[in-house]
Amino acid sequence: MKNIVRHLLQAAVRNPRTAAAILLLMLVALAGTLSYAGFIVVGTLAGYLGTSRFLAGLLLGVLFARIPWVAQGKLRTVGLLPRTARRPVMLALLVLALATCLYRGQIVAALFPGFASGFLLAYPRMRTAFVRRTLASLFRPRGDSPPSPRADDGVIDVEFREKKD
Repeated sequence: MKNIVRHLLQAAVRNPRTAAAILLLMLVALAGTLSYAGFIVVGTLAGYLGTSRFLAGLLLGVLFARIPWVAQGKLRTVGLLPRTARRPVMLALLVLALATCLYRGQIVAALFPGFASGFLLAYPRMRTAFVRRTLASLFRPRGDSPPSPRADDGVIDVEFREKKD
């Protein structure tokens, strides 16, 4: 497996089309995994509420819906849940589905809400790291100015000087 990943990464470095294809496949796999985790969450919620999957999905859609609203000349979005409560509610639903799958002994099905909850927790940090690296590669500082204090911690900047004899 390690050799396959290494080979794919080397091919991606050499050919940008290969890199784009690998990125697209990874995004498709992520979308499929998160969609199936949502399917499990809707099924779990339907089981606990004693309703159909359609009604449980409709309930979640109403709960997480954001509707555009114009107030005082500014476009805003309003919904039932405030911005700060959306992520904890999603995480609580995923953990409920994960615990239900584990209680029923469905180990493979429990992997999907587990991965989705891990992704939900890691996404803000991954997004900021990706944006920082992208902006750092697009807007490089000039040679005469010192590097910014918010430089990427994953990059080691070293200066070499020759010693005169």
